[in-house]
Amino acid sequence: MTVDTGPEAQPEPPRQASRQAPPGPRPAVQITSPAAHVLAEAAARARDIKAATGVRPPAPSSPASPTAGIPAAEVPRPSADVERILRGPSGLGTAGLSMARREEPPTPAAVPAEGDPIPGLYHHPVPEPDPVRVAEVSRRIKAWALDEVDLYPDDWEDQFDGFHVGRYMVACHPDAPTVDHLMLATRLMVAENAVDDCYCEDHGGSPIGLGGRLLLAHTALDALHTTREYQPRWAESLHSDAPRRAYRSAMEYFVQAASASQADRLRHDMARLHMGYLAEAAWAQTDHVPEVWEYLAMRQFNNFRPCPTITDAVGGYELPADLHAQPALQRVIALAGNATTIVNDLYSYTKELASPGRHLNLPVVIAEREGLSEREAYLKAVEVHNDLMHDFEAEAAAVAVALPVPSVQRFLRGVAVWVDGNHYWHQTNTFRYSLPDFW
Repeated sequence: MTVDTGPEAQPEPPRQASRQAPPGPRPAVQITSPAAHVLAEAAARARDIKAATGVRPPAPSSPASPTAGIPAAEVPRPSADVERILRGPSGLGTAGLSMARREEPPTPAAVPAEGDPIPGLYHHPVPEPDPVRVAEVSRRIKAWALDEVDLYPDDWEDQFDGFHVGRYMVACHPDAPTVDHLMLATRLMVAENAVDDCYCEDHGGSPIGLGGRLLLAHTALDALHTTREYQPRWAESLHSDAPRRAYRSAMEYFVQAASASQADRLRHDMARLHMGYLAEAAWAQTDHVPEVWEYLAMRQFNNFRPCPTITDAVGGYELPADLHAQPALQRVIALAGNATTIVNDLYSYTKELASPGRHLNLPVVIAEREGLSEREAYLKAVEVHNDLMHDFEAEAAAVAVALPVPSVQRFLRGVAVWVDGNHYWHQTNTFRYSLPDFW
């Protein structure tokens, strides 16, 4: 993705209800029927869900979704208990559903957040990430980058440190049982950013020849199966540059900890990411400014989706593949990825304007395609983000009611927390970002 990339969390203030839907019909929430055994398990475990989370889920009377065919605007507002599930981990709702024992670090002192949020941007504040975990993740990821994969030269050290990836990942995954679980996400985040920087962006990247570089890098995630004669040459190539070394190592760690289904899900989402890179590169080569809808289509692929999609693996449990594949749940994941990526467009706006050449981001595309001033375009981009966020929360609440399965409830909660943690990191990373003077 293009990124201009502990103790139990305290309960957050109640989330605001989604705003009233605009006039006109909205897509219905459609949930195809999972396997019969999944629904039977959901009904049988209803009592366990209430004991763990305080929520009594509706027992499914038939395989059909209770919201199937109902426009999202007409779906009843979820109860306060369902909203609490989606807000984030706390108490038994987190630990009780974890399949791995959590390491409990000492209670940290509160540290005030740096930076100001974008005025008018819809978001939810998060508790300060545990500084004990932040320090340990930061120490481990730097050792991995330097000693295991030789990721960057000495003169990039300040940029690596300024990325604050430890704070980022602890904020996004507060329910990770151990630091080892956090490191799964942290290595992948750093590896993805290395590919973006070195192949596409700041550090020698170019749209020319990008497809070939990305294809070979992708084989570090999705192994090449070839003849004995050529296998050694491919294996040797995985160590030939920093991005491939990082991809190979990060994926090896992930595969050792995750299920086969979780690993294959990640490979799929990384292929989506690489396709988005290629679309943006093609536009750069032809000096094409896309229509706003075209840009948003590209950003649905060139975005953060690979990060929240592994929230269950980092949390030490698994969302079954047949549930993850549900169209309604896929829509929730897509909306989360889209909203978080527009956050990046907005916070990195001034940084990209100051860089050589023209960088496509949502405010720039809106300004050019819709004839708006820079300020007007930026403020409209904020509205686009807010629309995506409200849709994400409404759709997630509907899925939480429709699929009362513990792993679904926890996965939705984890994605919502990732969305909030991603905003927190952008807001507080004053080393990288500053806001335009539009207010």
